[in-house]
Amino acid sequence: MKAFRLDELEAERAANEGAYLQFLRERNMSVGLYALSAGEHDPQKPHSQDEVYFVVSGRASITVGTETTQVARGSVVYVPAGVPHRFHHISEDLRVLVVFSPPES
Repeated sequence: MKAFRLDELEAERAANEGAYLQFLRERNMSVGLYALSAGEHDPQKPHSQDEVYFVVSGRASITVGTETTQVARGSVVYVPAGVPHRFHHISEDLRVLVVFSPPES
C-alpha cells in the first residue's frame, strides 16, 4: 500500500517551486498534484495520455476541446489524450489531483 496526505504533498510541491508534483508512478498510471494561483495562466499543452482531474480546492473554468465548464471542489473532469485543454478564469487558488493513464512520460 502507498498512502499520501494532501497537506504533505502540497508542502513538497511548494518546496520544489513547481506547479506540478508527480507523487505516484505505476505500470498503468501516474498521479500528481497540480496547483495554479488565482488569476494565473495555465500553460499546459495536450498530453499523449488520458487524464482525469479531481479538483481538491479552488474555482476556475476549464476548456477541453470546444467545451467549457466551471469547476470547484469535488469536480471531476476527463480529458482524452491529445485534446487541447486548460484551466482559466481561476478565481480561487486551484489544487487538482491528476491521474494519467498510461503513466505520464
